[in-house]
This record gives sequence, C-alpha cells and structure tokens, in this order.
Amino acid sequence: MTMTESQTESQTKSRSQTKSQSRMTVYTCGLDAAVDVVGGKWKPLILWALHDGPHRFGVLRRHVSGVSEKMLIQQLRELEADGVVHREVYREVPPRVEYSLTDMGQALNTALLPLGVWGDEFMGRIVANKRSERPDADGPGPRTETEPEPRTAPEPQTEPEPRTGPRPRTGPEPLTELRPVRSGVNAPAVAHRS
Repeated sequence: MTMTESQTESQTKSRSQTKSQSRMTVYTCGLDAAVDVVGGKWKPLILWALHDGPHRFGVLRRHVSGVSEKMLIQQLRELEADGVVHREVYREVPPRVEYSLTDMGQALNTALLPLGVWGDEFMGRIVANKRSERPDADGPGPRTETEPEPRTAPEPQTEPEPRTGPRPRTGPEPLTELRPVRSGVNAPAVAHRS
C-alpha cells in the first residue's frame, strides 16, 4: 500500500502541530520564547548552516556534522513549525526539497551572532573548565593543595620466559580427511575432524 503525497504531508503537519502544541506556549519573557525556539544542541547549528542560503537535506547533514538523519529531520520540523525555517518542495522527479530561513529565522540568526562571538572568545576557557569537571576525560584533573602528588615506580623490564612442552591449542582441531556424507557417485565430500 502506498501513501499519496497529500497523506504524507498531512501526517508531517499533524506531527509538527502535535510537537509544537506539546511545547511551552506561555512565556515569561522574550528570552524564554527565544530559548524555546532555538534550544538544543542542533538547532543553532542548523540555523547557522542555512545563513548563506537554501540547502537540500544532504547538504545540511554534511554541514551539521555529528547529527543523525532522524534528529535532523525532527529539528527541521520543529524549526518549520516555529516559523523559522521554510521547507520548499519542488514537484520534480526525483523530488527535491530545500530548506531556507524565513525573515524570522534570519533575525534569529542575527541575534545568535554575538553568542557565536562570545563562544569564540571564551572557547579555550570553556574547554579547560569542562576538562577540570571530568578528570577521567583527558587525564587527571587539577590537584588540590592537600592531595599528595602521585608517585609512580618504573615498571621492571622482564624478558618473556621460553616455552617448554607442547604448544597450547588456540582453535579447532585441524581437518584431517575428506569423507562422503552419503553414498553415491555425486555425493559431496565433507571434511571431518579426527
């Protein structure tokens, strides 16, 4: 059973409407509304990828490295439902879909520029702070004054001992002979272990 394009589009719209209805609709301030629209790991990166013009899905996926196909589709639907991204479907064979920023999306991208500048300026400090929070990530974290410095003794160098006796088996027994499975002229020969 195949679905028509109108059925597919109506399902997509109903999913977008359900998602947007389930999200917060009463805001306490403008920042609250903006964070609701652009919140998450991928949405700002998607918006930034669209700043220089419309892109097809595959191009967006390459620009936003690390995002799964499913997540990119979900985030694009939410941005479209919020009125920030426009989805243009061209009636061609094969079908072509392009995503672009609306006026509201371009204004949001402009508002994100100072945030990007701030991130560029303090990126080194942010990374250093993240590393100090997780000592297991890239080696030990910062030591405190009361913590003694770890002492490590050099590992003694030892030579491997020569083997004596039979070599231990590491796999199945070797094949030793071929015997037919059933009698007959055209019977296949099968290897057997002894």
